Amino acid sequence: MARKHHKAEEIVAKLRQVEVLLAQGKPAVEAVRTIGVTEAT
Repeated sequence: MARKHHKAEEIVAKLRQVEVLLAQGKPAVEAVRTIGVTEAT
């Protein structure tokens, strides 16, 4: 499987999106799945 290379701005945007979801009371597992990342990552 090929690895994806993301720009720093894309990573920061995804992390901010997770922060918002967590602040809304979503479980961490659901928040990371929403942005398309596995729980282990």
